[in-house]
Amino acid sequence: MGISALPVRGTRDYLPKEVLLRDYIQGIILDTYRKFGFQRINTPIMEDIERLNKSDGGENLSMIFKILKRGQKLDLTKENLTEDDLVDSGLRYDLTMPLSRYFANNRQNLTLPFKCIQVDKVFRAERPQKGRLREFFQCDIDIIGDASCNAEAELIYVTTQALLNIGFDDFTVRVNDRRILTDLIKAAGFADEDVPSVCISFDKLDKIGPDGVKAELLEKEYAPAVVEKFMEIIGGNDLSDLSALEKFCSDASVPANLKKVTETIKALSGGKFDIVYDKSLVRGMGYYTGMVFEIVSAKFGSSVAGGGRYDKMIGKFLGETVPAVGFSIGFERICEILKESGSVVVPEGKKLVLVYSDTDDFSEVLKKTAEFRADGWTVNMLKRSKKLGKQLDAMVDNGYSHSFVFGEAAELKELQKK
Repeated sequence: MGISALPVRGTRDYLPKEVLLRDYIQGIILDTYRKFGFQRINTPIMEDIERLNKSDGGENLSMIFKILKRGQKLDLTKENLTEDDLVDSGLRYDLTMPLSRYFANNRQNLTLPFKCIQVDKVFRAERPQKGRLREFFQCDIDIIGDASCNAEAELIYVTTQALLNIGFDDFTVRVNDRRILTDLIKAAGFADEDVPSVCISFDKLDKIGPDGVKAELLEKEYAPAVVEKFMEIIGGNDLSDLSALEKFCSDASVPANLKKVTETIKALSGGKFDIVYDKSLVRGMGYYTGMVFEIVSAKFGSSVAGGGRYDKMIGKFLGETVPAVGFSIGFERICEILKESGSVVVPEGKKLVLVYSDTDDFSEVLKKTAEFRADGWTVNMLKRSKKLGKQLDAMVDNGYSHSFVFGEAAELKELQKK
């Protein structure tokens, strides 16, 4: 029995037609970002393990692909080996921490506000399922150096335009603010140190409902009276009104800015998508410090884009607060939806197959293809097979519209599958 040819679980191979679609979608997203003045950067897929472990990435910290030390640094003869003895780096699980390190390292060469694009692979050792792989692309845009809510509004607007440009519609932008969540939790009587744990339970509201959230908080042995008060607060109808949140918030500007962003985006949406305040939106990353947002679609069971403000992450490297906010499109999920719907047709352009024989002068064949390419054709040179008709039929399936048989009648022929 031979070695298995299947890709590693949680990864996959892509056929040429799939790659064509993915490149096309990615190209539109990139073009949209660039038209709004964002600049693309690249960072290594590997990061120091200490930076990864201290990046406040929530549950993603348990899904880091860790890399063994190399050469003499890896000493397997040492007694009582620990992970620290074996590992010194890992694969990035998202693009936000690498961007923070990148900015701290290259700050002297960057102009604020710094608006950047990252379209690259990330890696998570999680259980594979539909739309969730261990190796996948993210399409990020970030603004560093703007503390105002204009940055959030710009990121949301640009991301929605990118989705609309690739033909993705019927979606809703959900927004919230971590500071509102913190104030609501503390208003119920929870201590400061309880906030992260309560957020984790509250984040499951749309999956397990209020009763499930209450049961989970009680299982964590929080005081029943405090849990009851919290459920009363989050169950209040007035929480759907941002103006009514001021009585809970220690900073009145927080709900005011959230309201400003939602009204701005709604006015710009042209009715093509919706934006709503969602009191249950938490976002799983621990590094978020302010506004958080995501895009959900009825066509997919979970979010297709998400992000938020992370003003403290860059400060871990520089020792000072640097305002930062980002939005990431889940590229794999978007591709899955668009592929299944068949709603995106990739423009094929002028594609020609030039067939030649062993007896033909190959240098003359190459000259001929150069003439066609100069005229705007994509040319695929193929050595003629015994069954020319079948060979040309296969090219029709690959998007080729015309053929030219070298050495025969000097004319282009339109391809039609027989």
